[in-house]
Amino acid sequence: MLFPLSMEVKLGSNFSCIRLSTLLQGRRRAYLFASPPNLRDNFRKGFKTFASRKSERKRRKDSQVEVASRSAVLQACFFTSAALLLLGVLIRQVSHLACINGLPILDATEVKFGFEIWHIELVLALVVLISSSRYILLKAWPDFAESSEAANQQVLSSLEPVDLVLVAFLPGISEEFLFRGGLMPIFGLDWKSALASGAIFGILHLSGGRKYSYTIWATIVGFAYGLATVASSSLVVPMVSHSLNNLIGGLFWYLNSNSISEEKLK
Repeated sequence: MLFPLSMEVKLGSNFSCIRLSTLLQGRRRAYLFASPPNLRDNFRKGFKTFASRKSERKRRKDSQVEVASRSAVLQACFFTSAALLLLGVLIRQVSHLACINGLPILDATEVKFGFEIWHIELVLALVVLISSSRYILLKAWPDFAESSEAANQQVLSSLEPVDLVLVAFLPGISEEFLFRGGLMPIFGLDWKSALASGAIFGILHLSGGRKYSYTIWATIVGFAYGLATVASSSLVVPMVSHSLNNLIGGLFWYLNSNSISEEKLK
């Protein structure tokens, strides 16, 4: 019992009720402040542990990526690529008609599909530069690595190795046809237009678990493809370079994820 037996309490009067309530509150405060230090420390540690576990569960829940099925990925890849190609065709034809009718719009069809021998060197240079830079960033930039992993896990986890060719080349060809074959020529064929189309290209990649770090990377890569288009006056160069870089990145992730899974099984 918390109270002394000699305490007088007159339950029949309001004054006694107030005294009883005051004494109860005082005793409770005294009991709390008189609690052993270990009890208070254990309570604080327990509360911190609970909060930490709750935060960890929330972080794991937020980091979980919903993996799309193989059929869903392939269908999305096909229909999205088809839509980009159709939009690119529309932009090129509209700009061509506007140009021949005297409107102050550049003709996007001036960027052809020609290919020369020296373009092979340009393609190889782009592939080596972009793929090696991406590998370095994956090791040196945690935010970019997390963003790239989330996007790859969502798209590539359910695919077979042969599917990687499809999801590498369809987006590579269709995206370059739209951005470097449709949008960029409207702004002009120089570094400014390459930067503008690259910025649009990067912003539109802010989805599927990707963060702003990936947007920065996509903008730089789009700028590089734009410069290659200006230098070669050909859409084949950025299309092939983009597709090969997609394939290399997909194969690297696929092989790395499989090796990690095998190590866990050992």
